[in-house]
Formats: sequence, structure tokens, C-alpha cells
Amino acid sequence: MGELIYNVTVKVENAIADKWLQWLMQEHAPTIIATGCFTKFTALKLLEQDDADGTTYAIQYFSKSFQDYQRYLKNFEDRFKKESFEKWGQAFVDFCTVMQVII
Repeated sequence: MGELIYNVTVKVENAIADKWLQWLMQEHAPTIIATGCFTKFTALKLLEQDDADGTTYAIQYFSKSFQDYQRYLKNFEDRFKKESFEKWGQAFVDFCTVMQVII
């Protein structure tokens, strides 16, 4: 199995969206990359969504192997989820998917 993308889709309440995005780009995502489980990340804003109750983002973390992704889940995922909820409470909802890069 080749490169994987760990995709985290997050809907963030509008009241915190700007601060949340700044935190993601400057603190959260770089710290996840520093685990060595992923090589890079990208953040996307979903368009054509109903943003009345929040802005939706997709953050994609690129992993060289399934083993590196599994290492993230085993050693780091719980810590990062806990930190996110401690900082932002219930002001966001998220779900994760994993995708294999074909080309």
C-alpha cells in the first residue's frame, strides 16, 4: 500500500473560526507533522456548504505508509483529540477518513 491521506473534516462554529484556523495552521497541524507519522498537510475550506452554523474545513495529512498512519493512531491520536476538545470544547465537530493515493 502506498501513500495515504488521513482526512479530518471539521465544522467550526463561526464565532471561533478565525482563531481556530490560526491555531490549526500555527500550532496543531505542525505538531502533528512533527510526530514523523506524516510528511505534510494541507487545509481546505469546503465551498457550497451551508455556513450558517459554522465553516467546514478538510485537513489532509499525508503519510508515506499505512504503518506510519497506524503509529499515529496508536501513539498520538488520543492526545491530539483531547487537546483539541480542551481548547475548543464543543465548538466544533469532526470526522475522519483515510484514503489511499492512487496516482
